[in-house]
Formats: sequence, structure tokens, C-alpha cells
Amino acid sequence: MADVTSGPWQHGRVSEEQKQADNRARATTEELRAFIREGWAPRRPTVTAPSPAATHAAARRAVLSAAYPKQRLVVPAGGLKVRSNDSDYVFRPHTAFAYLTGLGADREPDAVLVLEPLEQGGHESVLYFRPLGERDNDEFFSDSRYGEFWVGARPTLEDVELELGLTARHVEGLVDAVAKDAGHLTVRVVRDADHELTARLDAARVENGAAEESLAESDDALAHTISHARMVKDDYEIEQMRAAVAATHEGFDAMIAALPDAAAKGRGERWLEGTFGLTARHRGNGVGYDAICAAGDHANTLHWIKNTGDVREGELVLIDAGVEVDSLYTADITRTLPVDGTFTDAQREIYDAVYAAQEAGIAAVKPGNKFSDVHAAAIRVIAEHLHAWGLLPDGVSVEDTLDKEHGQYHRRWMVHGTSHHLGLDVHDCALATREEYMDGELKPGMVLTVEPGLYFKADDLLAPERFRGIGVRIEDDVLVTADGCENLSDAMPRAAGEVEAWMARVQGR
Repeated sequence: MADVTSGPWQHGRVSEEQKQADNRARATTEELRAFIREGWAPRRPTVTAPSPAATHAAARRAVLSAAYPKQRLVVPAGGLKVRSNDSDYVFRPHTAFAYLTGLGADREPDAVLVLEPLEQGGHESVLYFRPLGERDNDEFFSDSRYGEFWVGARPTLEDVELELGLTARHVEGLVDAVAKDAGHLTVRVVRDADHELTARLDAARVENGAAEESLAESDDALAHTISHARMVKDDYEIEQMRAAVAATHEGFDAMIAALPDAAAKGRGERWLEGTFGLTARHRGNGVGYDAICAAGDHANTLHWIKNTGDVREGELVLIDAGVEVDSLYTADITRTLPVDGTFTDAQREIYDAVYAAQEAGIAAVKPGNKFSDVHAAAIRVIAEHLHAWGLLPDGVSVEDTLDKEHGQYHRRWMVHGTSHHLGLDVHDCALATREEYMDGELKPGMVLTVEPGLYFKADDLLAPERFRGIGVRIEDDVLVTADGCENLSDAMPRAAGEVEAWMARVQGR
């Protein structure tokens, strides 16, 4: 990375401590400024056609518009965040913004979508953002956070209007546009998208007549509505989910091919993580979440993302990973693999139990069932196996342990839920209420995971010795259809024998 502290024009991206330091270069000469501004060929258009996502995003905005007539709705993308000193994290727009605009990847920091109510009804969709600056402006070469010299060309107002099919305006006019008539018109903001901007808008709304005590509650309703709306995916979203799953399949193939190296090189969990990350960056925007590459007993730490351990022959490695495509839709898939390609008897015994539980969970994914029915089906199979193995307390039956008020002994070995919604967020639609989520009815177009597991920690004295240190999870991404479901990741083998054959095929054995 270029040293922005020593460049002659840097002033944008710095921590508070760096702003106070006196080791920064001074402004350059007027002669150099004038020289840099001249001698550039005309820019070529960067957008020549509407985005494939534009019509789908417009339809989503129309649904939101109908839910909030005569109200101003504000959905920020969020801003850049300092990672360390003068380096930012890679930007990812807020999920609600991506859903309603169709913009993905790293677009557009500081942008804000405003649905402006119209007198005749409905809303005008306006995107306020920071458009491409002119080359006779110092920003072009002096601003390391936004300048074209530093981060590349941004779209123009005309580019955005063609790409997204909405009105584009400069972000400088945002606060006044949002706050006007705030005492007479309800204004709602997705608050968690950009906390600094929300504070500014709160102050401006109050100054223009809004009641301060009502702002947060009013805003929370908007965020909830958008989150709940994402539960049922449209055709474009399902297409993106298929692409994310296909890319993730490639990433798992690459990790299987890399397993011998991972075992030989040491710190093999990191080797697998990096292998998957290469595929994710090549085939999409990146990983949808920090990959879990958990070998041996690490598999029994549910969110093991340190990935610092060795990968050893004779053990299993549990890999939970998903590619996020450029539109920001992500897969979320788990496979548990024998490092040397063959399950031991004890490993297979646990694996087969988890596979049976997953089969039961997938069978429960169908219209009319409740979301919670998926977990109920899978966890019953888990409980049955634990009972057959003699692991439940004396006298406790399967029905006893499934009693939610006085049982649940089986959860010692599977503490997590079996399913969650999936889409733009790996744990999608998180602001939906329990009634809408856990007790909600499954409908065609929903995408959810089915991911039972069994985890026997190495120091668990209540587990059979042959099971200790073994953790297994199998996870697939499932689309609810009109008459049942489709396992979007079914091309990735799941049954124990099929997994062994998959590994042999990929590794050329």
C-alpha cells in the first residue's frame, strides 16, 4: 500500500492520533497542482446499461413504499471505517441498502437511499452519493480516501441513474433534504447503518420540529420491515444464491485437493482457510463470513475461526464456509471430512447419526410447516441416537429429553439450532420477531440452512472414549419450493461413502 502519510496531498483517511501528529508532508506547490490538472483524455462511460438487479430492487422499493405512504424513508449505505491508523476496512454496504438498490461489492460508501413521498402517492427513489469529481478539483489527486488517483473512478450522477433507474443527487444535499418538514412529515431512518450520520439526522430532524423521543421507535419499525421482507427471495435473489453455492462448491473442491499439503505443512487450518479465500475472492466478493476450518477437537468449538491448528491424518476437519458473490448474497455450507480420505468406525458412527438428523430436517422443509419444525425433526433423531448410545441420564427417554421445560439433556452434545434464514446476511432477516421467524410458516422462495451436529469434546467424561475429540456438522442451503424443497448444495456429497468417493476423485486417488 502506498504510504499515504508521506504523499504530498493526503488529508482524508487518518486516525485521531495521526491527525495530531506533526510528521505529515506539507501542501505541494501551486505549479505542481496546475500541472496535474491538465493533459487528460476524456473519460469513457463506465455504465452502458441498467443493472440486472435494477428492476428487482425497484419492485422491493415499491413494496416498502406501499407500507409507508406519505413518509420519508432513509436507508444509508454506511461509511468507510478505519482498520488501523490510516488504512480502512474494505467497504461493504449495509444489507438494507444493498437489498433496496441492488448495489453490492464495495459500493458506494457514504451513499444514502431516500424514498421521497410524492403528492400523487408513492415515492421517488433518490440516491444521494459522492459522484466522480472533476479533474480540476484537488480531490482528484489529493484525497486518499475518495480521490480518483488513490481509489479509482467513482460513477457519475448519470451513471447511477442509468444503472439503477432512480434519481441521483450529490450527497452534500442529503441532510437538508431529509430534515425538511420533519415536524409535519414522518421521517424514518435505518439507524444502525451509519451511526454518525444518524446522529446528524436526529439533530436536524429535531431542529425541524420532530419529537426526539419518538425517533428511535419510529426508525426501528422501518428496519424491522425491511429485514422481514427479505425472508422470501425473488427470482434474482435465488439465482444469486445458486451462484454463491456453486462458487462455494469450487472452494471445497480446492480445499480437498489441498488437504495433503495442509497436513504436511503445519498450521494446516490456515492453509485450508487461505485456499478457500482464494476461490472466494476469485469467484465472488470474498467470504460471506470468517471460515471455520476446525481440525480434531477444534471442531467442538462451534465458532472456531482462529484456524491456527494442525491438520492431522486420522482426524476429521470440520469446514464451515461460504462464498459471498459480488451482489453480496452468500452461501453457508459445512462438510466434515476425514483428513486421510477414510472415516474411522467411530467417526462414521457419529457422522451417520448427524446425516440421518439432517435428512429428517431437510424432509421437514416444505410449505405450511413452521420454521421450528426443521429443528424439531432433526433434533429428535439426535436425541434418539444419544439415547441408543446410553448417553442420556438413567431413566430419561427420548420424549423426556425433548421436553423443553424439564429435559433437553441431549443439547449437551448439540447446543445450537438446526437452521437459519440465509441471503444477503449469513444469518439473514435477524430483525424479524420470534413469531415471524421461529414460529413463522415456511413459504416458497425462502432459503434456509439445515445444519445438525454432534460434538464430543476431548475432555467430556460423559462421552464414550471412542467419541472424544470428534465433532461433526453437515450443513446445506435449502430453497423452499411450491411442493417441498430443493437442496441448492446437493451436488456436494453428504453421505459418508459419497464423501470418501468425492475426496478420492478430487485428489486423483
